[in-house]
Amino acid sequence: MNVLFVCTGNTCRSPMAAAILAGRDIKDVEVRSAGVFAMPGSEASSQAREVLKEKGLPVEHQSSQVSDELVEWADYIFTMTAQHKMLLENSYPNSLGKTYTLKGFAEQSGEVMDPYGGSVETYRATFEELQNVIEAIVEKIK
Repeated sequence: MNVLFVCTGNTCRSPMAAAILAGRDIKDVEVRSAGVFAMPGSEASSQAREVLKEKGLPVEHQSSQVSDELVEWADYIFTMTAQHKMLLENSYPNSLGKTYTLKGFAEQSGEVMDPYGGSVETYRATFEELQNVIEAIVEKIK
């Protein structure tokens, strides 16, 4: 099963989400991340890298732009916001039926907080939020 996490720039939320799910080491689940407005090749933000390192998760990341190939590859696409979901579904018709907001799929309300430009503490809070939501979706995607 292939899971794609999508945020805006692919430097904060989606790389952290991908690292969290990949860190669960679930058999036959491959994880990637991308951004709807990513600058390909950028590193994860320094704060995201610091938080992932604190949690013992891999910090190697280069941002990717959402593409037809990634959308086709994915069995599930999880976006951080309803806006991301709408952009994907409008731009990539083949994403219909497999794209969900992360919190919506987890049957939680709201959207994943964007830590961009925030302190390491803000990134830690987003990491915890992502970890809790991903915990809620793991059984559904297995």
